[in-house]
Amino acid sequence: MNAIDRPIRPAAADGPSAALRGLPEGERTLLIVDDDAPLCQRLARAMERRGFVVATADSVAAGTAAATERPPAFAVVDMRLGDGRGLDVVTALRQARPGARIVMLTGYGNIATAVAAVKAGAIDYLPKPADADAVERALLAQEDGAPEPPEDPMSADRVRWEHIQRVFELCERNVSETARRLKMHRRTLQRILGKHAPRS
Repeated sequence: MNAIDRPIRPAAADGPSAALRGLPEGERTLLIVDDDAPLCQRLARAMERRGFVVATADSVAAGTAAATERPPAFAVVDMRLGDGRGLDVVTALRQARPGARIVMLTGYGNIATAVAAVKAGAIDYLPKPADADAVERALLAQEDGAPEPPEDPMSADRVRWEHIQRVFELCERNVSETARRLKMHRRTLQRILGKHAPRS
């Protein structure tokens, strides 16, 4: 797989959405930076059907290069990439095109990550896997309006489970250290880690 794919032209079948209609091609450019190749390609195809001119990258290095060489009007960037943090791509995008509208994707839905993404210059934050409709709504939301509350938000149990999983990963899957940081009994943590994620 190439580090930077060639731009994908919008498919004629569906045509641009109302928000994109009439915009020149340079104002419909979208860069997707994600190292999950199947997810990245599915999202790219879905977004091109909505009228975006899509390019993809699979790493911080490739995303930063694409942002510098062809600064897009829009971007969707995964928080965690194989060679570093997606936040570094956001910083490069902001420097290359200050008005770019950037949405962060992450496998962990926690407040600290969301705050870091917004501080870096993202306009919104979506937990993975985010569908194309949610991504499009976030990218095209009115800048002066508050974001719409999610129609199907995560339950408190799911948010708690995701937070525990993130701390566990940050502690390099060390149960004792994770329990200490979460101020939780080790056996209680082991029981939680042994369960499947709550459905919602």
